[in-house]
Amino acid sequence: MDDLTTLASGQNATLVVFSFLQADCSNEQYNKAVCSLGRELEEAWICDEENGDIECDGSNQPDDFAGSIGDMQPSLELYWPGGQVEARALQEVAAHLREIAAQFERSVVDQAARNLHTNVMSSPSEEWLRLLKSEVQRAMMQGVGLEQLPEERVIVALGLALVKKVCEYTPRLLKDLFNTTLQYVRHQRRTVT
Repeated sequence: MDDLTTLASGQNATLVVFSFLQADCSNEQYNKAVCSLGRELEEAWICDEENGDIECDGSNQPDDFAGSIGDMQPSLELYWPGGQVEARALQEVAAHLREIAAQFERSVVDQAARNLHTNVMSSPSEEWLRLLKSEVQRAMMQGVGLEQLPEERVIVALGLALVKKVCEYTPRLLKDLFNTTLQYVRHQRRTVT
């Protein structure tokens, strides 16, 4: 991933963000929120398919799809509009961003996530994108210890890490913060391309 052009389409950003948020779901309530979001995304993509054999009401969904819902992790690559190969490539982008996020200075990220959580809880959702950008900028100024990596990657990874922590604190925010995060990633891509 030399730059963020991989995230040029909204669909690509959707899978990268979802894959980032889905990984390592140890919090039961957060895991349920991620699975619910995954089902919504799968249903939206199935509804978009041009093949008339699959309907949105679920009446003609394949048995293996219906069986995958429940306690299992969503497997979006099975229904990704761009195909499984593209989905796996985008999941690798998310994995690389998770590797970057794992290297952040823990105290900086924890404090930034607490700040973002407090601000999100006391602000309307229309303000969340601005709050996320502001908190990422504040954390970057404090230093996250990854000066050797391209700044745009660090900024995206930091934003995703903060959103994931906030959603782990309050899983009911996941769907709305997921949409905010998609806006954030698209904004970051535009500023570096």
